[in-house]
Amino acid sequence: MRRFAMALFAILAVCSAAPAAFAQTAGTAGGSSGSLFVITSGIAYAIAVAGCGLAQGKATAAACEGLARNPGAAGAIRLALILGLVFIESLTLYMFAVLYLKL
Repeated sequence: MRRFAMALFAILAVCSAAPAAFAQTAGTAGGSSGSLFVITSGIAYAIAVAGCGLAQGKATAAACEGLARNPGAAGAIRLALILGLVFIESLTLYMFAVLYLKL
C-alpha cells in the first residue's frame, strides 16, 4: 500500500508540473498545437471507452453471479444492472460530446 501511495504522489507531482513545462508563447512553438490537441483528445477518449467497457463487463458479471445465487431477485437485479449500464455508458457519451465540441 505504501508503494502505491508513493507512486500516486509521484504521478501527481509530475502532472502538477506539466502546465509549467508547456507554458510557452504561441510564437515559440514549432508545430501547431491543434494536431497535438486532436491526438491527446483521441487518447483520452480511448481511455474513457476502455474504462467504461471494463466497468460494463464487471457490472454484467456481477449481475449474472447475483442471478445465479438468487433467481428470485431477478427483477431487482435486472433493474439495477440496466440503470448502472446507462450511467456507465453516459460517461462515454459525455466524453464524446466534449470531444466533439472542442474540435
